[in-house]
Amino acid sequence: MEPVEVKSRQPWVVGVSGASGTPYAAAVLRGLLAAGASVDLVVSRASRLTLLDETGIAFRDAHWREDLREWLGRGADGKPGTFRVDVDDVRHWAAGDLAAGPSSGSYPVKGMLIVPASTACVAGVALGLSKDLLQRAASVTLKERRKLVVAVRETPLNGQTLRHLVTLDEAGAVVLPASPAFYAGATHIQDLVDFVAGRVLDAAGVPHQLYRRWEGELGGSRSD
Repeated sequence: MEPVEVKSRQPWVVGVSGASGTPYAAAVLRGLLAAGASVDLVVSRASRLTLLDETGIAFRDAHWREDLREWLGRGADGKPGTFRVDVDDVRHWAAGDLAAGPSSGSYPVKGMLIVPASTACVAGVALGLSKDLLQRAASVTLKERRKLVVAVRETPLNGQTLRHLVTLDEAGAVVLPASPAFYAGATHIQDLVDFVAGRVLDAAGVPHQLYRRWEGELGGSRSD
């Protein structure tokens, strides 16, 4: 009797920390789902305050699907119903659940994206503190030599944070500042958000069409 091949779900872990920039996280999540990827979502306690402040949405563990669907449906300008998103392949883990799947290296994932990453989150991951599931999942990602993309969102950066970012780089993480570019012909705030989200997905190797790529032609974005 031949062995049966079992294909397990292998998601991307997306961690949302308390830095300003929840539209970046929403755009990355939409991009992953549009690409057919599975997602394990960890929303930190601090990020819920930021999400409430930036969108008016209270992210609740008991109603996370409803709240996530409302969040991902909004554009960067806060307008509800801008996007239609299927969240059926998202699994949510409470930030305080240190027994969750992503807390173990034996739990199969492709890697982890932290969007946005606060300086406190950066420090916690660099120092291996594992004070919550987000930090623990990031530490596991590094020790298992999986892809970790850290979209840090802060300015200016002090020396201590810069040293933490170097530590993450040396550990194998991709340090990706949430810095929008303008060569893609942005005409709306959503374009700037999608550029950063697209660069995060580029670093993860996930296909997308979130922004216009550079093609070596000066002024090319103004020729349309």
